[in-house]
Amino acid sequence: MTTSLNGKVYAITGAASGIGFACAKELVSEGAQVVLIDRSKALLEQASAELGSEHRFCIEKDLLDNEAVDHLLADILSLTGGRLDGFHANAGAYVGGVFAEGNPNQWDTMLNLNINSVFRSVRAVLPHLIEQKSGDIIVTSSIAGLVPVVWEPIYTASKHAIQAFVHTLRRQLIPHSVRVGAIAPGPVVTSLLDDWPKEKLEDALANGSLMQPEVVASSVAFMLKQPAGVTIRDLVLLPNSVDL
Repeated sequence: MTTSLNGKVYAITGAASGIGFACAKELVSEGAQVVLIDRSKALLEQASAELGSEHRFCIEKDLLDNEAVDHLLADILSLTGGRLDGFHANAGAYVGGVFAEGNPNQWDTMLNLNINSVFRSVRAVLPHLIEQKSGDIIVTSSIAGLVPVVWEPIYTASKHAIQAFVHTLRRQLIPHSVRVGAIAPGPVVTSLLDDWPKEKLEDALANGSLMQPEVVASSVAFMLKQPAGVTIRDLVLLPNSVDL
């Protein structure tokens, strides 16, 4: 038994491409309206055109701008007529490679986006969900948040932080009837993999160890459609060929 998403409103960060856009399309197909939050004006316009104006709202925002993130809830509610049923903190970055050869400045940017902006954006929208005593927080994590991946020590650390956040915040919000869950996919075909070595990416595509973002999107919808008294705390998705 599942619940309907028809008429509900969900906001998604990093929503103009990749997993975020796939999730937006999936939720629209379920009858929901979506608020697309992304820093790229061009990608937002492209995504907006594909979804149709009756199904979406757009917010151009850099999640590394703390002041802008602090006003996120007001921006959302002003577009949706005061409604917000759930928030998907999806935006993130990826840096892999040999730690000893890494660039600490790139690490800082990734950590700020993968961790701090998630904390801050969730904090921004949470008062609304607490006040209405319902809603969902979903965070895009990674299999790297559960199984340390040797090729990506800093990225793995960022997703372990996200897992700890989801598990603790979920328990804090139980009295407010707000659900918190993590979607934790293995490798997905998105722009985050642009940092992968070419040989590694080609091998992954050839052996079927990469998933398409639509698979993640359908799983997010499944999480949201569970009855109000049920939380999917962690949903792990792996290609069959990934041995973890």
